[in-house]
Amino acid sequence: MKGTSMANPVNFLLLLSLIAFASFCQCDKKVGGYLYPQFYDKSCPRAQEIVKSIVAKAVAKETRMAASLLRLHFHDCFVKGCDGSVLLDSSGTIISEKRSNPNRNSARGFEVVDEIKSALEKECPETVSCADILAIAARDSTVLTGGPSWEVPLGRRDSLDASISGSNYNIPAPNNTFQTILTKFKLKGLDIVDLVALSGSHTIGDSRCTSFRQRLYNQTGNGKADFTLDQFYASQLRTHCPRSGGDQNLFVLDFVSPAKFDNSYYKNLLIKKGLLSSDEILLTQNSVSAGLVKKYAESNELFFEQFAKSMVKMGNITPLTGSRGEIRKICRRVNA
Repeated sequence: MKGTSMANPVNFLLLLSLIAFASFCQCDKKVGGYLYPQFYDKSCPRAQEIVKSIVAKAVAKETRMAASLLRLHFHDCFVKGCDGSVLLDSSGTIISEKRSNPNRNSARGFEVVDEIKSALEKECPETVSCADILAIAARDSTVLTGGPSWEVPLGRRDSLDASISGSNYNIPAPNNTFQTILTKFKLKGLDIVDLVALSGSHTIGDSRCTSFRQRLYNQTGNGKADFTLDQFYASQLRTHCPRSGGDQNLFVLDFVSPAKFDNSYYKNLLIKKGLLSSDEILLTQNSVSAGLVKKYAESNELFFEQFAKSMVKMGNITPLTGSRGEIRKICRRVNA
């Protein structure tokens, strides 16, 4: 009898731990570990509503802001994971990622994030992370310009530091080779499908002359334009993107529907009118990615479905959870 009564509590505890483990595993399969869409339902129920209203106001004022906010989330996740490090200004030992090559004179939308954070601090102090603000704002920006919606897994915490070297080396560049870009995606746990689908975010927004100038004048060092770029389109681009000067001149990434989130981006690639080299090589340098480009050009629905899946996957890149990191009070600096 004694042996039985001793075994029961042990078995009971074992059963409890197995149930807890099983439910954790289930959670892990569904939403990527500790992140889940209902994270703020009790602690800050109006969080997503507040983010959406401020993003909507900013995008109504300037359509380009949608692409800028979407890009901030991407540039955040690709450095040290989705931890809000891209938002930190330089201070003390922190060298801001805003100074890196991909972000300097280019990353924008920080004031909108400040406004969102300020509103959230009033509503529920020290509760919603800056990293989560970026993830929600990226989804809202997509929806506001006509793109797909998705449930955003939440619960990220904010980093205590930044990495300018990570920003310089991990974020894909417009002149990288296909293999280099794919490797940068794979290092973050993303695959070729994610690469092609997420590149579709270039259906909205602008790019600077300095990001594609080499395609117009000297793509391979032979003093000639990129032959994979439609030559009439190239001559139009040259009128505002000279051989020297005009670095910051802006050009729409999708000349067909620059303010609408749709699959025009892929259709443009098929007629040699992708703006960046990193866009066009999806069609010209790999048969698998070329097949995906054709698939998404044919079906807006397929593109939307995959884009939403890939955004959730990207948003799950090594988040800080539990007691790691902090919830910043101001997104530009770590808490005192």
